Amino acid sequence: METRLETSRHSSLPWRISELAPDFDLIDAWALPAEGELEEFSDLCELFNRLDPAGADSAQPSSRLSNALFRLRSWMGERLGWDAEINTLPIPGCDETSLRDRLPDDLVAASDVQVGSSPFRPVYRTRDEFAVELSNRTVHAILHLGWVPQPDGRYRGQMGVYVKPRGRLGPAYMALIAPFRHYIVYPALLRRIDHAWKRRRSVREI
Repeated sequence: METRLETSRHSSLPWRISELAPDFDLIDAWALPAEGELEEFSDLCELFNRLDPAGADSAQPSSRLSNALFRLRSWMGERLGWDAEINTLPIPGCDETSLRDRLPDDLVAASDVQVGSSPFRPVYRTRDEFAVELSNRTVHAILHLGWVPQPDGRYRGQMGVYVKPRGRLGPAYMALIAPFRHYIVYPALLRRIDHAWKRRRSVREI
């Protein structure tokens, strides 16, 4: 089910995030197990907002491992001070502290709602894009959801992860967590999205 994409499959599409974050690197792209009509993108965004990124709501072994990694990361962040200034530091090399400071007049900042139980904060949302960001002492990261048109006229979800490492620690940290991100964290997240999307459809059909 998990489908990791070449980053060009995401960056080649006409997303607004490309003009907002040209100084960020797109390091990962995934096809999401969610398909529907154009108006159903709002359901995907709301589903994502409710998800627990650590997977504490899932009994699957992979999700339990993902949960353990999140707990370890939280413990290390507390001990090493990586999370002492969540979402308050300037974007590396810039004066802005948030991508919201870069929004053009035709893009409205997304409602400042909780994204699951994570410290991610919304940046903007359109009819086919949703971007959230997270800043700490290792990195400024963007998680971008897109609703990609398909040949049959429907749409499929896609996710891109953009980062800008901070200082000397940032690149080393990103390199260290890459295998955990690719083989545990994001696959577990996609399985929870798949389960929630199918459950949503089954409820609608009742």
